Amino acid sequence: MIAWLRRFVARLSGTAEVPAEFPGSLEAEEHVLAVAKTADGALVATHLGLWLPEGRRLGWHLLSKATWRNGVLTVIEAEEAGSAGGAVLLRDQPGRRLELAEPGRLPDVVHERVNQSIRSRHHRDLPGGGAWFVQRKVPGEDGIVLQVRADRDADEAAVAEFAATVAERLREAKGPGPD
Repeated sequence: MIAWLRRFVARLSGTAEVPAEFPGSLEAEEHVLAVAKTADGALVATHLGLWLPEGRRLGWHLLSKATWRNGVLTVIEAEEAGSAGGAVLLRDQPGRRLELAEPGRLPDVVHERVNQSIRSRHHRDLPGGGAWFVQRKVPGEDGIVLQVRADRDADEAAVAEFAATVAERLREAKGPGPD
């Protein structure tokens, strides 16, 4: 009954319809924005993230990069590798190629959502390598998170130390919160 109701609401609202074989479990208020099929199953883009064919949602804030070329969407997922003074340290995973049989709006939605999650980004050269400092909005949550992604050959300890300093300066600049 719920699946029928979701399809009906999708048609009325102009949002995409979740395929019957979708293995994930959407939250009650999760809005589907676009759907595309791959050989491994469906990709479903919602306002909270990109559902991968295995039924796992990847939040927009953890999608480091997405490229669309020749019918293939390549996504690079970031994993949280730790924290440093309130900054989240990220490590990119190998790219994942997803060949889309009927892409529809999905590549455009992915591009738009990844870019919308980014509030600011800056690359900083540090001794032993650099790092990207990115402030991002986490879907479904209030506030902004500082993410730090060390360059491939960077000294991760030096990056973490500098990230903690940056996070502290951001807290100080923001000032005290409400009582």
